[in-house]
Amino acid sequence: MTAAVSAPPRFALFRAAQSRDFEQSGIMSQGMPTETEMAGAVAAVDAGMLEGTTVRLLFEMAGLSLTHAWFKSGFPLPRHTHNVDCLYYILAGSLRIGTEELGRGDGFFVGADVPYSYVPGAEGVEVLEFRGSNNFDIKLLADNPAFWAKAVEKVRRSREDWGKERPPSGWTVGSA
Repeated sequence: MTAAVSAPPRFALFRAAQSRDFEQSGIMSQGMPTETEMAGAVAAVDAGMLEGTTVRLLFEMAGLSLTHAWFKSGFPLPRHTHNVDCLYYILAGSLRIGTEELGRGDGFFVGADVPYSYVPGAEGVEVLEFRGSNNFDIKLLADNPAFWAKAVEKVRRSREDWGKERPPSGWTVGSA
């Protein structure tokens, strides 16, 4: 006997005030970091790195997810990949990816397993992340002690300012 599979909804509403903390949602799994990546990430988190970002899961269903991410100014996002395609739309603020400066209304597409990173601008950046999956991974590609040393120093220098920053859109996701 085959288990019944429910059809995806044909219409659904979601409310930002009811979004969930992305880390607690469980839709993203962590690839095995190297010893250098693990030590660097622990040092960056201990320095206050998590105070530089807020990520909320706005919507998910089988084969689809929508996330709102706010990275504060200069947040040291490590180079990484995901095993699914992702389309990013900039709601507010700016970022630099490679040699390109992108701002409100701009966006970019990153295919599955394509390495990337970006640097939030002076106001930080808020992005919507559209993925054709509600189950994906992240693999760090930052096996470089110099990157982590710079990231920890950036966090230490930025942490006080991060506490004063507000989302460039003026909107706090997850609150009414």
